[in-house]
Amino acid sequence: MTKVEQYLIDLTLSYREIGENLWLIEDSEHDLESVAVAYTDPLVIIRTVVMNTPDENKLELYTKLLELNAKDVVHGAYALDENQIILVDTLEYDTMDKSEFRATLDAFIMAIVQHYPILSAYRNQ
Repeated sequence: MTKVEQYLIDLTLSYREIGENLWLIEDSEHDLESVAVAYTDPLVIIRTVVMNTPDENKLELYTKLLELNAKDVVHGAYALDENQIILVDTLEYDTMDKSEFRATLDAFIMAIVQHYPILSAYRNQ
């Protein structure tokens, strides 16, 4: 068992293994939905889709995301992956501890909750 899976168990998160060293957290009780965690030595990559990129006002949205990254995102950052805006954080497996792993998940929750009113204005209607 990897540290990642042990931390998921210790934090009492609902998850399922969807591949070798790849887990999907689906835990509405902890406000974590569709958070993917991948362990690819030497890194642990944690990511979740926030929204699809909109058809309009992309430059304004991208500027806002960069501002949020600089001022408001504690762990990780907003990024683009094809036509999706994601939150992503990368941790070093060997030095990662449970507190750091949890801090990333907590930062994702905080960012999604606090930034939803801002980002939802850019969603396609």
